[in-house]
Amino acid sequence: MSKITRQGTNQILSTSVEYHNFVYLAGITADDLSKDIKGQTAEVLAKIDAALEANGTDNTRLLTAQIWLKDIRDRGAMNELWTAWLPAGQAPCRACVEANMADPRHLVEIMVTACR
Repeated sequence: MSKITRQGTNQILSTSVEYHNFVYLAGITADDLSKDIKGQTAEVLAKIDAALEANGTDNTRLLTAQIWLKDIRDRGAMNELWTAWLPAGQAPCRACVEANMADPRHLVEIMVTACR
């Protein structure tokens, strides 16, 4: 049976799960909720970079992304940082939708899957 590796596991979730060289990250949000959409997006992307690195991969190996925005009108501002963060020609399959957030101060949440 193939090994499943989990990191950051608590009663509710694991922050990452690796299986057969696929790395699944939980939805990532900013810690500093006083930031605007660009500030929160920058923080989330930095946290994704760190989580991918901890799992032996990076944003050149992204397969899918799911993005939730508190207000879909923030999509353009979020995309400015998203497109600058992505390596040229390496965009994953992606969905971006408006959603009610667990904490209304969260403006963006991003979940990705990558391969190693």
